[in-house]
Amino acid sequence: MNELSQIRQGALAPANTAEVAEALMSGTGLRIEVDRRRGRGAGLNMSGRFEQQAREAFDDGWESLEDLPPFKTEVQVEKPRSVISRNDSPDISFDRSINPYRGCEHGCIYCFARPTHAFMGLSAGLDFEAKLFAKPDAPRLLERELARSDYKVRPIAIGTNTDPYQPIEKEWRIMRQILEVLQAANHPVMIVTKSAMVTRDIDLLAPMAEKGLARVGISVTTLDRKLARTMEPRASTPTKRLEAIRSLTEAGIPTGVLVSPIIPALNDHEIERVLEAARAAGALEATYVLLRLPLEVSPLFRDWLLRNYPDRYRHVMSLIRSMRGGKDYDAEFGKRMKGAGPYAWQIGRRFELAAKRLGLNLNRRQLRDDIFVPPLGTGVQLSLL
Repeated sequence: MNELSQIRQGALAPANTAEVAEALMSGTGLRIEVDRRRGRGAGLNMSGRFEQQAREAFDDGWESLEDLPPFKTEVQVEKPRSVISRNDSPDISFDRSINPYRGCEHGCIYCFARPTHAFMGLSAGLDFEAKLFAKPDAPRLLERELARSDYKVRPIAIGTNTDPYQPIEKEWRIMRQILEVLQAANHPVMIVTKSAMVTRDIDLLAPMAEKGLARVGISVTTLDRKLARTMEPRASTPTKRLEAIRSLTEAGIPTGVLVSPIIPALNDHEIERVLEAARAAGALEATYVLLRLPLEVSPLFRDWLLRNYPDRYRHVMSLIRSMRGGKDYDAEFGKRMKGAGPYAWQIGRRFELAAKRLGLNLNRRQLRDDIFVPPLGTGVQLSLL
């Protein structure tokens, strides 16, 4: 008799809510065996929310589950018709962005971009980390879009959905080619990443920064290597990210730190320490985002919490819901990033006071948009004369 059956029949009394939830999750057949997901963040791989059928693994008595292969990173080529995505969200500072890749091998369990994999008929769980899509035509498409006569220059944000410097960038080098197009056109760019690989492109970013065309934000979620390894299994270590801040700053590239996401009762006690370490490394700006759990991210995060921090499960989820109107997530503009309520206010106030004490955010530099030169490269469709 398994643990779930014992609880149902009253033969085993659970110590707390976490034990009940763990027993329920273990009994669903949704959780993937450890050997198949080693080095990954998610423990589930449920069917996409648009799929008509849901599948789950179960033991048929022939020990066939042991024959299933581990999740390996696969990369497919995606051929979009355009590469610049636009938005009119009132609570973010940019209106356009580029994503060189779909899916992210970093495997951050909290990533709010996970649900986008459902549009490809794939899971927001392990599929998001292992079944990736690269857009090798992105630089050519970007060049063509920048050359349009009606194009209006505004900073392009890169890394706001999936990380442009995830491990597969070493081979595909799409991000570097995008930067080469932007540099040639004197186009402003904002980059967000949690990878030290961004320092590879200092030779491109430094000249752009000198013209007021580039700035970088490094995401530092925690200084605890164990927590980082569990929560962001294939991202750069906290130490490497701080070293990246130092290298970028020394190269003259305006660099800030993004303390994101802040997770109550898990890493919120580190807010001041992260800001102090980032400031010591040279960061000039800082911002934060509260943990966001849209759609499939909620069950994925809760499963991860049960597997790694079962003793904190109830407390963490209680605090999250206290900042989200009693729900796991509130997508309302103005609340989705910072939350609401006393605990959210306390986090915001602590961050504000620490940033002020450290001299962060004193002078936010605006990127220039007055020296743009439309490209005339191979990706541009010239008019016939």
